[in-house]
Amino acid sequence: MFNPRSLVYALYTHWDIVEVLARLSRESAQFTTEQVQESIGKVSPHLDVEAQGAALRALVNADILQALPRSNDLLLNAYVLEFVRGLTREHELGLAAVLQARVAAIREATEGLNEGMARVDMDRVRGAAHKLAELFRQISLQLDQDRHALFELAEDAKSADSGMPITQRYRRVLEAYDQYVEPMNQMMDTGPQGTFYRHLEDAERALDLGLEQLSVQGALYSHRLQLRQVAHQAKELRRFGRLVALQCADTLLPLREELRQHNALTSAISMLLGQVRKRGLRRALSRHTEDSALPLWRNERGFKLQLGDEVRAVMAAVRQYQPQSVSFPQDDPHEAGPLLEYVDEVGIREHLAGSVPVDNLLDWLNNHYSHLQDATLLRLFHDLQHEPGLRIEPTDSIELTDLQAIRILHYPHRVTMDP
Repeated sequence: MFNPRSLVYALYTHWDIVEVLARLSRESAQFTTEQVQESIGKVSPHLDVEAQGAALRALVNADILQALPRSNDLLLNAYVLEFVRGLTREHELGLAAVLQARVAAIREATEGLNEGMARVDMDRVRGAAHKLAELFRQISLQLDQDRHALFELAEDAKSADSGMPITQRYRRVLEAYDQYVEPMNQMMDTGPQGTFYRHLEDAERALDLGLEQLSVQGALYSHRLQLRQVAHQAKELRRFGRLVALQCADTLLPLREELRQHNALTSAISMLLGQVRKRGLRRALSRHTEDSALPLWRNERGFKLQLGDEVRAVMAAVRQYQPQSVSFPQDDPHEAGPLLEYVDEVGIREHLAGSVPVDNLLDWLNNHYSHLQDATLLRLFHDLQHEPGLRIEPTDSIELTDLQAIRILHYPHRVTMDP
């Protein structure tokens, strides 16, 4: 059993060497003594052979490098390898099945949380909340690691030798898309087939209801705080999962489409060369041959030539062009009636105050101000009914009053001075 303090101190002392070995572990899981010494020499070229051997023995004594049984080879400690890869973003792409299993475990933990709240079993509620928090943490960590692993795959494919066959160049990208990105997209689908958002929504709903129930029951603040923190983790995980899925698809999908386009172009060129060999160059490239319409071989785009305003002005000046004048019809000012009319409401109120008593207010307005429109007369009729200082009382009889365009059936309003 290794000593954690000695391991951490040796990791601090020989970090550059361990970082190089962690990067080389992608190509070879086991190292020979010569490979380790060669790596130490690259990191610290000023060290002699004896100092390199001392550094190697220090790594072995701290259990950073472990000796394999029945062999002289060395193996990097699994805990150290995971720790270094996590800090240096050198992760390997995880398995989609592991992510799916953790997402499925959210449903079981949510059911345990609901049962604990139904039975008022706080131990089970806290245990289920702790399990949900741990699952959220593991899923978030795996999504972040897988995102960086996919980015590195894409960068390696883009920076590979252009002379390498494109199928070999993008082989790992296609495998990652088919084995990880596509299953992850299906799992994170918002439809009925997706499980990621559905299980997270159920867990989030159960946590919110549990927090509300604990608040009503007056539970301990630490219990409510635990549920609130786990609910915040669920909300953040939903956002982070959507972001990671979008970034992974945007990174790998263009490379996948580039490979498919290259395959289509290669097949089109091969077909064209075969036709040239069989029919000859002139017949194979004839525009009247239907088989010459090959995909991605020729791109024809039509265009239209238009004259600008400056060219039109120059041409008009040269040809002494005179535009024809077009007379537009004008509205007859006598046909349209006045839209607005002036009304002296202050004078009308003074006139009414001097004319009281008035037996029929509407007839009085029609007799003295018949030049006003019907809508204006009716507005004045309703406004004068609320005039302070006057008493307006409707009578019991019904009368007809003819205005300019309409006939009003109403109860006459008698106007007297307010005593």
